[in-house]
Amino acid sequence: MFWNDKRYYSVDYYLKQTFGEKVYRLSLNGGMTCPNRDGTLDTRGCIFCSAAGSGDFAQNAYISISEQLSAAKLQIGSKRNCRKFIAYFQAYTNTYAPVKYLRKIFTDAITDPDVVILSIATRPDCLSSDILELLHELSQIKPIWIELGLQTIHPKTSQLIRSGFTLDCFHKAVHQLSIYHLPIIVHIILGLPGENKTQMLETVSHVGHLPVFGIKLQLLHILSDTDLGILFQRHPFPLFTQDAYCEMIADCLEILPETITIHRLTGDGPKNLLIEPLWSSAKRNVLNQIHKTLKDRDTWQGKFYT
Repeated sequence: MFWNDKRYYSVDYYLKQTFGEKVYRLSLNGGMTCPNRDGTLDTRGCIFCSAAGSGDFAQNAYISISEQLSAAKLQIGSKRNCRKFIAYFQAYTNTYAPVKYLRKIFTDAITDPDVVILSIATRPDCLSSDILELLHELSQIKPIWIELGLQTIHPKTSQLIRSGFTLDCFHKAVHQLSIYHLPIIVHIILGLPGENKTQMLETVSHVGHLPVFGIKLQLLHILSDTDLGILFQRHPFPLFTQDAYCEMIADCLEILPETITIHRLTGDGPKNLLIEPLWSSAKRNVLNQIHKTLKDRDTWQGKFYT
């Protein structure tokens, strides 16, 4: 089954069908930290995570959420005719704060008249019962998406990247969020040190069998201000070539259910921090090649529809 011009169920297609037009994402910063950084679990963070806590493109945490939204709208509005937005709390762990504080910042975002969805990136071990109740309450106003960073199902890799939680913990979070009917988007990193193609596909297949709304397939980026960057410079390990990555994405999409929305196929790390793979900075070229790879596979397998 094809959706629009894509050969997968893209989130863009879902949003256009749901809201009647393109919806744009505004990256926000709630000013939180992470149990992997504040000493609760560790002080170093995950080895791939930058000093900005994966929020390198988010707004300034020192201004209010309303001000962040206004600034982000102006920034994106100068390039496009934008009217509807996703308020995306991206930096660090966005449920790692007292409920009173979370209620304030999430309410400020979700009640903005131009915001149609609130999306919250967090860890599976930072979803207490009172936070789940808050999210459920706010979801009666507008849809709320919960983005969980799994990265891999393999314990050895999980320990290497210092995720700080187990697969059982992740499963528990998925179960609890499902009870509250909160849509889940799972983040997976492809190309983690020591993992082969079979292991990566096992992670993708595993997520595909869970009750999740969407998935983000993220190419591993080696950034200069991370422990992964230090590890790579001291002990280089194999990285995807662009051709191999595009084929890998096609393999992933083939084993995922058609009903799962695809929220990301690659990614572009901050160019001032990116060590490797340098080809990933040309994101549009990568996406074009992925789409060509999918089309070529359809043609070769006799499944191409006009």
